[in-house]
Parts: sequence; structure tokens; C-alpha cells
Amino acid sequence: MRDLVEYIAKSLVDDASQVKVSEIEGANSIILELHVAPGDMGRVIGRGGRVASAIRTLVRVLAAKEGKRVTLEIV
Repeated sequence: MRDLVEYIAKSLVDDASQVKVSEIEGANSIILELHVAPGDMGRVIGRGGRVASAIRTLVRVLAAKEGKRVTLEIV
């Protein structure tokens, strides 16, 4: 899941070297924190949060297959 979020984010932003994804794992849940350059925040969030919603949906589907819950936070 971490690799998927990183791949998608690097595809969207101008400065791919600033993309970092950190993972905090609990018993049944995982928190993914996506860090991007301040200038690329708008590209990752999208108009009205549509891009961020789409990324979250993809990650939730992958997590459901593994029986876990995932939260994506864009920092």
C-alpha cells in the first residue's frame, strides 16, 4: 500500500524527490502519512479533494483485501 501511494503521488507532483510516505502500523489499522512539497499540495489534494478521495478509496480497497483498515493523511 505504501508503494502504491508513493507511486501515485510521484506521478502527480512536479518535485518527485520531495514525496515521502511514512507508515504507522497498529493491530488492525495502518496510518499512512504522505509528505509532499508545499507547492505540490494542490495537485495531490485536487479540486474539491477529488484526487485525495480517489487515492484513499484505492488504499481502502487494498486494505480490505488484507482485512485491515487504512487512513491516509496528507501532511
